[in-house]
Amino acid sequence: MTVDLTSMSRKELLELQTGVEKALKDAEQRERIEALKAAEEAAARFGFSLDEIAGSGRTTTKKTKAAPKYRNPQNPEETWTGRGRKPHWVHAALTSGVDISDLEI
Repeated sequence: MTVDLTSMSRKELLELQTGVEKALKDAEQRERIEALKAAEEAAARFGFSLDEIAGSGRTTTKKTKAAPKYRNPQNPEETWTGRGRKPHWVHAALTSGVDISDLEI
């Protein structure tokens, strides 16, 4: 299939571009559906569902927060794990000359 693009107007070229983009999206969707169906059939031949093999995408373990490494000497309820931005109290202590190791728990 050969299309003479040089003889087409700008408007015709834009319409062609829009049509091609839509056709590409439709073709990708069809191919995704076909690939999923083929994967499900392959898993079924071995007695599994696709979710059993690939997992449902959800993890059963919860992430735990990091343990605090530093404690504010003026307010022991304020702690910091050492990750992310320094809290105001850590920054203030460091600028006043306190060594970070003095804040360790």
